This record gives sequence, structure tokens and C-alpha cells, in this order.
Amino acid sequence: MEYASEEEFLKNYDSSIFEKISMTTDILLISVSSKKQNNYRKKSEKMMSILLVKREDYPYKDQWCLPGGFLDVSETLDECARRVLKKETNLSDIYLEQLYTFSSVDRDPRMRIVSTSYIALVDKNSFTNTLHSNASWFDIIKINEDKNLVEILLSNGDEIISFILKRTLRDKTTDRYQFSVIENTKLAFDHAIVILSGIERLKNKISYTDIVFNMMGEYFTLGELQQVYEVILNKKLLDPAFRRIIAEKVEKTDKIKSGAGHRPSFLYRYKK
Repeated sequence: MEYASEEEFLKNYDSSIFEKISMTTDILLISVSSKKQNNYRKKSEKMMSILLVKREDYPYKDQWCLPGGFLDVSETLDECARRVLKKETNLSDIYLEQLYTFSSVDRDPRMRIVSTSYIALVDKNSFTNTLHSNASWFDIIKINEDKNLVEILLSNGDEIISFILKRTLRDKTTDRYQFSVIENTKLAFDHAIVILSGIERLKNKISYTDIVFNMMGEYFTLGELQQVYEVILNKKLLDPAFRRIIAEKVEKTDKIKSGAGHRPSFLYRYKK
């Protein structure tokens, strides 16, 4: 059929010829924060944590998932991510950036749903908002990588979530991988894949961006900063090598951190 103008075409356009599809956003909040110590003389340890929400409805009722929700036709993806984060967790005013879009045809048993995931790096100890009762921070107590398998163990003190994923090289030229779930307990949808994808992205970005400083306060010691790098990279770093990595990123201040049982240390800050 020929149309005289675009206006005429749009007036007669029949959108029902296409199958319906829904969009959601899922938010991966990652924190690297100091673990509470009972012994004041012991050096504080850093722990990576992820915020999860327990589902109250089917599907996956009573299982844990990332905060997320459906996109309204009147909002952008960014607006949706901020809205559902507030609704699901009671957290707001957090910088979010897009991670990946997940579009496996069977990722949701309800219907064809494509999800755009977001990632945020925060210090959970700095929040003054009270979390909703069904939201909880889970510490990553183990990331075990064995050849092409990755095992992750999460705990919030009351429950343990474990999952194993297979990592397959998708594009050698860009060093990109795809993941598939081998074992999973208590984690809904494909959120095990979202979590590992976010951790892998963070490990890569920490080497060529200053993203890690979103997890730091205004002032910090070099030891504290090194601990954050080590937790994210899941390996120990040599002090001299680490100092070279961050030499141009930080500046020394005249402030000193001191405490019972610890040697006083100069405080640094991010060099903007």
C-alpha cells in the first residue's frame, strides 16, 4: 500500500502485527566495606557485599533476587531503575550506570521479558536510609575460579546462597565471555548471571578507570584503598606495585588516622 506522507502512514500503522514484549530493569548494588571486628587491635577487613530482595510473589516466591521492576511506558530506563530501587529497597540518590541487557528467551517464565541491568558502587555503611524488611545485604564469602567454572557463595548471616556458573569465551578479540548456570540455590531468574557479569565488569573497569573511588570516603589510607582493590580483584597485591598503580590517582593530605592498637597513617584523597 502506498502512502502520501509519513503522517498518513502512522495513522494507518497496525502495531498488532508484532508480538508483545516487556522490559524490566534490575539493579546490582555492590559495596566494599569494612567488616566489623570484635578485636580493636586487629586490622579491619574489607568485604564485598550485594543487595538482594526476597520475592513475595510467584514466580520464585521466597527466593532472593536483585531489586528490579517493569518499565512503564511513560518513563526512561534510567527513571525506571531509580524508581524501582526506591520502591524495592528504600534507597535513593545513588549513581547508576548501565551494565548489560539480558535477553535470553527463557529468562522469565511469565512472558518474553528483556532486562537492562544497572550497576552501582556504594559504601553500605554510609547509608542513613532504613532498608525495607525484605531487602538484605549479602556478603560474598567466596569466589572460587577453577578453569571455566566460577563458584560464588553469599551470606547475610542467616541464609546462604550458592551458585556455580560456566564461563565460555564468546569473542577472543575482545575477551568477552558468556555465562551459563550449572548450579543455583535460592536465586531467582538469571540473576546469578547478572551478578557474575557485574563482578567481571568491575574487575575490568578498575584497571582503566577510577570507578573504585565511588566506594571510598573522602579520606582514606593507602592500606584501606589497597584492600578494596584486592577484594574486587580477588587476589593479593604487592605493596610497591599497588603504589605505582594509584600514584597519579590520589594525593596525600596533612590528616592522620590513628586508633588504639594501630600505627598512625596519613590520609589520602582522590585527585579529581
